[in-house]
Amino acid sequence: MAETKREIERKYESDESGLPDLTGVAGVATVVDKGVAELDATYYDTHDERLAASSITLRRRTGGDDAGWHLKFPVSTGVRDEIHAPLSDTVPRVLTGLVRSHVRDGELLPVVRLRSARDLRDLLDADGALLAEVSVDAVRAERLGGKGGTAQWTEIEVELADGGDPRFLDKVDKKLRKSGVRASASASKLARALAETAPRKQRKGKTETAESLDTAGDHVLAYVRAQRDAIIELDPAVRRDLPDSVHSLRVATRRLRSAFRSYGTVLDRAVTDPIGDELKWLAGELGVDRDQEVLTERLTAALDELPRPLLAGPVRTRLRTWSHARRGGSRRHLIAVLDGRRYLDLLGALDALVADPPLAKAAADDPGKVIAKAVRKDFGKLSALAEQAIEQPSGADRDLAMHDARKKAKRTRYAAEAAVPVLGKPASELVKSMKSLQGLLGDHQDSVMARDALRDLATQAHAAGESAFTYGVLHGHEERRAELAEAALPEAWETIKGAMAV
Repeated sequence: MAETKREIERKYESDESGLPDLTGVAGVATVVDKGVAELDATYYDTHDERLAASSITLRRRTGGDDAGWHLKFPVSTGVRDEIHAPLSDTVPRVLTGLVRSHVRDGELLPVVRLRSARDLRDLLDADGALLAEVSVDAVRAERLGGKGGTAQWTEIEVELADGGDPRFLDKVDKKLRKSGVRASASASKLARALAETAPRKQRKGKTETAESLDTAGDHVLAYVRAQRDAIIELDPAVRRDLPDSVHSLRVATRRLRSAFRSYGTVLDRAVTDPIGDELKWLAGELGVDRDQEVLTERLTAALDELPRPLLAGPVRTRLRTWSHARRGGSRRHLIAVLDGRRYLDLLGALDALVADPPLAKAAADDPGKVIAKAVRKDFGKLSALAEQAIEQPSGADRDLAMHDARKKAKRTRYAAEAAVPVLGKPASELVKSMKSLQGLLGDHQDSVMARDALRDLATQAHAAGESAFTYGVLHGHEERRAELAEAALPEAWETIKGAMAV
């Protein structure tokens, strides 16, 4: 069974002077010497170090009080999520799944061994509560597999206690810097070990020049690459069921599909359309439970706002039963999709596209002209749909027209996002306008779906001999929300058109 903890720490270079006196740090009442622990960690990665490239570490460690397997994902600078699994001879399956989007069909191999003598101290407050752990680590690194050499260094590590205030680390940092201690140049022990034990011909310079974005193809590919990377990076978050991870992954697939369609003069659609179809499939699989969850949340919130006299019958129980019955997916199904061959083939196709892009004729042209033309084209299609939705009388035809306009607004928004590095403020303003329009049209579409659901619930309730009154009340409320959205659309659209004309 794996456990997860949030690790917040800072690393510093250390010399022969060791650890400065920390008793003067504000809030620290006692510094307790915990002795020296011998740690032995073997880090695993693919032969081309894909995990390290994404700042992910996977290790098997003995010694200390947390022996076992540790998988760490970066959250922000100095903050990582650390997932623990019990000690075993092979990489636990629960951890291999979390790195599968990076490893794919590759093999996890031992790449570096780090043996550390950890001189540990606890920083305690006046009540004896732990504020942070501070250690001086004497590290010996050895590249495994006969590919490199060895390295040694000493560093200071300050790790915040679980649930502690991150601002406390600033106080420790101030004390250390006053003592002449400087921050480590490496983000982790593994990063430093890989750099210092690599064969000389594989060692990189201090910096690499930024990618030159001279053509339309350069800019579109940069956007495509960013969405490909987002899919890979979000995969572990979806597997861990982190908040908003499924939604974020769906958005990345939609952005990619939109880029393929909007910039078809840059990337050959004969190649990108089949990939787009697979992205649509993945988005559908990701949305199996999410769409139902959003609808249930909307209806539940509407129930919460109703006065008690308008609640007739076991409405909440009926809603829960209906929602569970309609959930076609499950966590198990979703993980099976992410573990499946079709999904891995899709990731491989995206890698191949980025590595060897199917550039069309316009890819070599001026980015400003090509990208602006693509955005204008998408906006023109949206304009026709929006005008059609405004002209339609209320009813099913208008509902459909507004839904089509919503989808086109989303595509125009994503096209504008990709255009921001080239077009600047006009593209940014268009993104904001499309997001606002998407919200208006999205609320209308949610109302359409909610009314369908309420009719279904009312039918079930009636068949069971329950009152359908409350479902009718909620249906009326949703009709009103739709009417307000329809009434707001003409003015919102005129504002957007006016801004585009400037």
